[in-house]
Amino acid sequence: MTDDTIRLRVESDIRALTPADWNACADDASLETLSNDFKKLICKDFSDPAKRRGNPFTSHEFLSALEESGSVSAKTGWLPQHLVLEGANEQVLAICPAYLKSHSQGEYVFDHGWAEAYERAGGRYYPKLQVSVPFTPATGPRLLVRAGATAPAARTALAQGLVALAEMRGASSVHATFLTEADARALEGEEFLPRTDQQFHWHNRGYGSFDDFLGELASRKRKVIRRERREALANGISVHWLTGADITEEIWDAFFAFYMETGSRKWGRPYLNRKFYSLIGERMADRVLLVMAKRAGRWIAGAINFIGPDTLYGRNWGAVEHHPFLHFEVCYHQAIEFAIARGLATVEAGAQGEHKLARGYLPVTTRSAHFIADPGLRAAVASYLERERDYVESAGEELTELGPYRHNARHLDEEA
Repeated sequence: MTDDTIRLRVESDIRALTPADWNACADDASLETLSNDFKKLICKDFSDPAKRRGNPFTSHEFLSALEESGSVSAKTGWLPQHLVLEGANEQVLAICPAYLKSHSQGEYVFDHGWAEAYERAGGRYYPKLQVSVPFTPATGPRLLVRAGATAPAARTALAQGLVALAEMRGASSVHATFLTEADARALEGEEFLPRTDQQFHWHNRGYGSFDDFLGELASRKRKVIRRERREALANGISVHWLTGADITEEIWDAFFAFYMETGSRKWGRPYLNRKFYSLIGERMADRVLLVMAKRAGRWIAGAINFIGPDTLYGRNWGAVEHHPFLHFEVCYHQAIEFAIARGLATVEAGAQGEHKLARGYLPVTTRSAHFIADPGLRAAVASYLERERDYVESAGEELTELGPYRHNARHLDEEA
């Protein structure tokens, strides 16, 4: 790849890129993160959307649903600025989903303190450039490279392009969040500052059943989980897995009511609108799992999950009735049951939450990278991040030691 055969352009509407071009980059970038064993299980014929098994969140289907529904737009403070790397004959070689932002909401990697400090000092923090999947704290590829392109060179070109784009748009900074290791290394090579954080993920060690998983836990932890599961369903509640054609508009209506009820209390104004759910239902229902709870003939609670090649990603939960331990059952225990049944390697249950530790979810390091244009702010942020990385590492080690497993939990992989 040479300078005279490539060019970068910016698109403010994902529909300017065909699903085929976008997903050719997104799926191949996703495959790089999988083990060889899981790669063997994945169909290579990406022309059939039902057979594509890349990361669900970086797919054209998911990101276009965010834009077309209006959940992501200039009006909501997320102006699309997707960076596109083209080669000879205008072939799309690589893509970076990016957004010009006027706030720091919906990101799950917090920089409010940086913004406040910079503006107190007389600077202007917003707009900033955000490389992420909006409202989605799940690790995945962000520098999306088509198979056949030279991945390191393409990533470098995208990283340099992000810095240039930020300058063109008058942005104070670039923030790339929930990165794969390869993307993090590429950005750090272009003077992005590394940042780490922590989530809690469940790892499938080849369990044949939920009881097999419980067998690895300390006796006291097994008893607690069994009691939680009994009490969660004690009031005549049943739990149902819905995916594909099972997810009708009536089901989406019920789930959206849960989302609005819980999201309004949690955030004040939920990020996603009703149209978004209809769009993903049309475009990727086979990659969606709704875990829904029913009592006395009506739906009362539910959680939405997205199915990746080897990972179940838990996202939003909501309820219109509140019962002891129902949240744990619907969001965590049922996710583990589904992962075991489908042979998935990992469950990612969203951001934060040390309460997940007692339920078999172990600490995992997440990565982000940040380019700060102002030298003074950059120096202050770099110093802070160095201390923060030390803290995250120490906290992860301590929490792993406190895990619920009978044997020292360090025998499990450090990261998914």
